[in-house]
Amino acid sequence: MRFLVRKLATLLVTLFLVSVLAFLAFQVIPGDPAALLLGVDATPESLAALRGSMGLDRPLPIRYVEWVGAFLFGDMGQSYEHGIPVRELLEDRLIISGSLMGLGFLMTVVIALPVGLLSAPRRGRAGRCGHRPLQGAVMVVSQLVMAVPPLFLGLILTFVFGMSLRLFTPSAFVPLHESVSGYLFYMLFPALAIALPKAAMTVRLIRSAVRDEMGREYVQTAVSRGESERGILYRQILPNIAVPTVTFLTLTLIMMITDSIVMEQVFTIPGAGRLLVSAIGARDYPTVQALVVIIAAFVMTLHTVTDLICRRIDPRITL
Repeated sequence: MRFLVRKLATLLVTLFLVSVLAFLAFQVIPGDPAALLLGVDATPESLAALRGSMGLDRPLPIRYVEWVGAFLFGDMGQSYEHGIPVRELLEDRLIISGSLMGLGFLMTVVIALPVGLLSAPRRGRAGRCGHRPLQGAVMVVSQLVMAVPPLFLGLILTFVFGMSLRLFTPSAFVPLHESVSGYLFYMLFPALAIALPKAAMTVRLIRSAVRDEMGREYVQTAVSRGESERGILYRQILPNIAVPTVTFLTLTLIMMITDSIVMEQVFTIPGAGRLLVSAIGARDYPTVQALVVIIAAFVMTLHTVTDLICRRIDPRITL
């Protein structure tokens, strides 16, 4: 219980600091949102009036308290660029980005775990580590896939499956409310571009972790007792590599945030990442602030949940 309380306290303090930094960062950088909206022909009177209506003429502490208070109740402010509530602007886009990341993460796990375990070194009855052609092939393929950036991989998938094979129409995003199957099929390719490099990294991690565990005394003892290879792997080695694997998968999911932003640009997906890039260029501070806080909350919550899972797996883990 003490571990849980301390982790939750750390989460809340971190989110508070992130909210302060997110708010202040977009208040001190050059550029006036009111001037950007009105254009070069704006008069001082119109600028002053618009700044007053946007609340930009009030002191920073007051604006921060009002912003945080409203944010906690779901009011994220009004988008400068689109003229609608930020919450309304983000609802569909967060679902799109979340489904893209979720599909990419699911594909990573489905590919990496079985391939990593099947290609891992094995020990025979004599306790020697065996090597098979599959291991060498997996090493070569994973190294090649890891060397390809997700951006380039997305362009390759677009060219091969979109322009050459015509399995989908590039830039023709299918909304979820129009066709669930069409939506998932279109998202399959950017998710694959995100998943393949991460799956290759995870495969190498699992292989390395299993190989290290093969040298432990408990494995040698189990081999000498005549235990089966499968039994040693699943009953003894897997529990011991669970913590580093879960931690690495968490970091992989966090890295997918930036990858999903890139894929939304490549495949013209109207997600939250594409909106973030647009909002930064348009000085749409309420939208950017909301997205920064949401991303930070997602990352910190993910870290907290991962720590709790790892603590459950291995009670020896401390802060």
